[in-house]
Amino acid sequence: MRAYLLMMLVAAAVTFVGTWAVLKLAHKYKIYPQIRSRDVHTRPTPRLGGVAMFLGLTAAVLTAGSLGWFKSVFSDPIHIIAIVVAAFLITLLGFLDDLYDLDWSLKLAGQFVVAGILAWQGVQVVSLPIAGLTIGSFGISFVATVFLTVLVMNAVNFIDGLDGLVAGVVLIGTGVFFAYSYLLAQQTSPTNYFNLASLISAIVIGMCVGFLPFNWHRAKIFMGDTGAMLLGLLMATSALTVTGQIDPQLVSRGEQIPAFIPLILPLAILVLPLLDFTWAVLRRLRAGKSPFSADRLHIHHRLQDFGHSHLGAVLVFYAWTAVISMSCLLFFFLPVSTVFSILALGIFGAVIYTIRPVIQRRFANRVKGS
Repeated sequence: MRAYLLMMLVAAAVTFVGTWAVLKLAHKYKIYPQIRSRDVHTRPTPRLGGVAMFLGLTAAVLTAGSLGWFKSVFSDPIHIIAIVVAAFLITLLGFLDDLYDLDWSLKLAGQFVVAGILAWQGVQVVSLPIAGLTIGSFGISFVATVFLTVLVMNAVNFIDGLDGLVAGVVLIGTGVFFAYSYLLAQQTSPTNYFNLASLISAIVIGMCVGFLPFNWHRAKIFMGDTGAMLLGLLMATSALTVTGQIDPQLVSRGEQIPAFIPLILPLAILVLPLLDFTWAVLRRLRAGKSPFSADRLHIHHRLQDFGHSHLGAVLVFYAWTAVISMSCLLFFFLPVSTVFSILALGIFGAVIYTIRPVIQRRFANRVKGS
């Protein structure tokens, strides 16, 4: 665990210093976009924080590679190289989009290319916990991997509209996923807890911790598409690599829940972003617009229209992410019936907080009427 904590610290420190440097350079050379009608912020704000996050990733990977702790992870470096190359390319794509507002079709094509590079180099879905299924076809695995990676990247990117929203949601969800992958390593490889999924998750946690102080409301800098797509890529990558640690025959031996978690947890973490993404695409297609055209009808915007403050809308996402992801993790420790009871209580609390503005308004109206 100390090795992973060190990677978190390295990623956080480099990201923090890098964000400060990017912020200074952006203001010095006025590298920031004009305020758009859909924006919540009211002053021009740099949105190249993802560049600093990539620096944090690179520094942590280089540090891990130089330590004997992670020797088994770097014994076959092809996956690490593919991940870093893909991260660089998605960072470059996001950087260009943040500066020049690329056409959505060009950006989507770039995402598919990056996801294809990962899949081509073997970072793929290996097994699915469905009737003990191992994917034997490279083509099926390739297509599934590319689709899931692009889906997660866009889901994360679509909710990047409020200060601290993406960084906080990813921090919470990836923190839970790190705990899961670490516990899984203890079960599947009790003599060696070091694995690629846990390493990536630890680095992502550090990147978010290092960036959040600059992105908390009122944000001094945004991560932009650069950071959002990078985080989505890394989240997808950690989920993909952990499928290789699961023996699909676990299901046939009755250990169903641990086998299903690699499939469920990444989707659970991103339940609100995925809903927002699906809703936005359908809404825009129905209106005859591009599915990637911008508007101010995302869930986080509607939460503000509903009566939540800027921070309140962000905390709604935090609450739902924590409830769902932590409930998945509890399957490692508690009986299924107990977990579902805890999940029900958590959902009840999250619903109450989500509709809190309505409750407050009704209470205020009753007070006035009495």
